[in-house]
Amino acid sequence: QLQLVESGGRLIQAGGSLTLSCAASGLTFSRYAMGWFRQAPGKEREFVAGISWYGSSTYYTDAVKGRFIISRDNAKKTVYLQMSSLKPEDTAVYYCAADTLPFRTGPPAADSSSWGQGTQVTVSS
Repeated sequence: QLQLVESGGRLIQAGGSLTLSCAASGLTFSRYAMGWFRQAPGKEREFVAGISWYGSSTYYTDAVKGRFIISRDNAKKTVYLQMSSLKPEDTAVYYCAADTLPFRTGPPAADSSSWGQGTQVTVSS
């Protein structure tokens, strides 16, 4: 059974840095694209970053380009999101996503992903 467990979210001041982790189990991790989405209060869940199953392609929403880095460690079955220069508008619940099909190109899409339970990131001004 697939399980995604996020960790690392907390309250942090604007301008700070934070790394989120997502530990996966129940799947052959290296075969699946992985990603991070976020949902702020009153807003829809939005794509933040994605990484291909082979790890060499990464994708970012414009709002986080140059500030966030997604990476994966297939041996540890873990995907990371390094966040820097955090802004109050980055405040959200961050969800780890795993594509539902192996070896698919591109980042996981919201309608074709399995989800973790989320981790809260709060950026204070």
